[in-house]
Amino acid sequence: MNLVEAVRLVAARELKVKLRDKTFVFSTLFFLLFAFGSSILPALLAGGPSSVAVAQSSPYESKLRDAGLEVKVVADPEKVVRDGDADAAVVDKSGQPEVLAMKDAPGDIVRALSVAPEVRLLDPDAVNELAAFLVPFMFALVFFFTSLTFGIQIAQSVVEEKQTRMVEILVAAVPVRALLIGKVVAGGVLALAQIALVAVVTVAGAQFSDDAGTLLPLLGPAMAWFIPFFVLGFIMLAALWAAVGALVNRLEDVANAGMPVQLLVMLPFFAVIFLGDNPTAMRILSYVPFSAPTAMPVRLFDGSAAAWEPFLALVILAAAALGALLAGARIYEGSLLRTNSRTSWSAAWRDRELRSM
Repeated sequence: MNLVEAVRLVAARELKVKLRDKTFVFSTLFFLLFAFGSSILPALLAGGPSSVAVAQSSPYESKLRDAGLEVKVVADPEKVVRDGDADAAVVDKSGQPEVLAMKDAPGDIVRALSVAPEVRLLDPDAVNELAAFLVPFMFALVFFFTSLTFGIQIAQSVVEEKQTRMVEILVAAVPVRALLIGKVVAGGVLALAQIALVAVVTVAGAQFSDDAGTLLPLLGPAMAWFIPFFVLGFIMLAALWAAVGALVNRLEDVANAGMPVQLLVMLPFFAVIFLGDNPTAMRILSYVPFSAPTAMPVRLFDGSAAAWEPFLALVILAAAALGALLAGARIYEGSLLRTNSRTSWSAAWRDRELRSM
């Protein structure tokens, strides 16, 4: 059995085990419901258009209908408002419209009757402030939680195999490096599948919003670049998490041993969130391997990255992912069969070096 066949066998086994895991299934359903709810709830909570009462032959009826409001033509508009059958009423007062409401006049009615001034945009391609905040946050959040969640699951899977002595059987059947690569491949496939499902559900839910056509087209290039950046970033971190799992013998020790890897995920997450409005910082973060999967797609979204920059950042990230995979494999091989006590990073590295001599 060559390395490719062994990796395919290990990855298939990991996928079968994970797809049968109720925790994974329920967490995926939770993320899907959360994504759909967060995209559709604002439109549902906003409610429908305001209802407005007008008198017969009112000069404002057509303008209110053109604004999408629910117009009721009645004999006494004020009485309809007092009875609670309409949100507001519009009457004519000396040739000018007057809005009658019980407490607060609905904003959509006021806007329909207002005369909008001519607007000339000096920077028409600029991203609005809400999108400029939400997009970096969502990219960082997706990469942070996905890489952290699946990375910890990979580490826990390695520990469970060590505790049950299953690893000794697996090592006898396939190369140790194939075990590591297979786990990384399986985790990457599941992570991408989960992200794809969340993206589809989010886009579907966003169609219920009136602003669906404004933000989604801007996200296209950034989301397309996010995929290769995510894949390489996930490989880099997953290899390190597999090494963490090989270092310990108890599930309780995973969090402590994996603290350095957790910091490598958390620090870039907060850096992109808090430094998103700093062009110099974001330019630097877009080339740092642990923050590039988030920072570079954000710069592509706001238009601050040149056309050649994502290619250079991707090459740097690919080199870092390869280095992390090789280093993780060395730690993994040097500590996987140690089941007596927790192994240090340096001891695992030296043990692998001695075995190769």
